[in-house]
Amino acid sequence: MEEDEYRSTYHEINERRCIFEKSINSRRSTCEHGRRFNLADREGVACSSEAGNARCQLFLDLMRKNSSFALQQLRIDGPLPHAKEVKVQTGGLLGLQAQLYPDKKDTGEVENIAGLLRHAQNHYGELDNLPFTELVKTIVRFEGRNKRHGRR
Repeated sequence: MEEDEYRSTYHEINERRCIFEKSINSRRSTCEHGRRFNLADREGVACSSEAGNARCQLFLDLMRKNSSFALQQLRIDGPLPHAKEVKVQTGGLLGLQAQLYPDKKDTGEVENIAGLLRHAQNHYGELDNLPFTELVKTIVRFEGRNKRHGRR
């Protein structure tokens, strides 16, 4: 399937793309609103909640903005290259989870993104009030999958 055709079909069948699709597809998080689907040889994630999607977008935008210096980016206006995007998405979620649920600090996975962000909003009042210094530390320390170097 050609890349342009793939993108066109993807947008036809996925009305609301999951903001944390990269983190979910890397098997580091799940969400009560996420619905997986397959298209060609790829996996996508759709979001069933308009309000949840907006909350996720706000959180991700705040994480990108607050981590730009740590990621050595002058400005972040949108998605980052894949590895950095996974780092911001998953590292940010894991950092937030560690702040709200210290007993889950070392799990390496987030069970329900929507529930975590709802709890954060209730706990901090607004997502703008999150402890970004602590969250950015988790983003910087986060390491994704190891790259495969040849087959054995």
